[in-house]
Amino acid sequence: MNDTTITLQGWLGSDVDLRRAGDVPVASFRLACTPRRFNRRTENWSDGVTQWYTVNAWRSLAENAAGSLHRGDPVVVTGRLQVRTYVNKEDVEVAVFEVEATHLGHDLSRGTSAFTRTPKPEQAEVAA
Repeated sequence: MNDTTITLQGWLGSDVDLRRAGDVPVASFRLACTPRRFNRRTENWSDGVTQWYTVNAWRSLAENAAGSLHRGDPVVVTGRLQVRTYVNKEDVEVAVFEVEATHLGHDLSRGTSAFTRTPKPEQAEVAA
């Protein structure tokens, strides 16, 4: 497999949109990544240009993301990077960066989080 795997740290720019593709849940959200650099000459931090990514998660990762993540949350995303191009309404070719998430969660360098394990289907059936 020759996919480009990346890890991104950023902030959710939208709430998680959970929908179904056939019988499979898929979640999507926008992620803003703004690099910060320290200028030793001026001794100040400055923000770089914000890069926006569309993140898609499938199956149980999608459902867990929808139940856990909210707009403005700091997150870490690992997944496969894909670049898609299209022509917009102004007839300009645009490149869009999309990440198919394999792992994601809150960025714990920014705060705390509580973890709740999702029950396995057979455990839920026994409880019922």
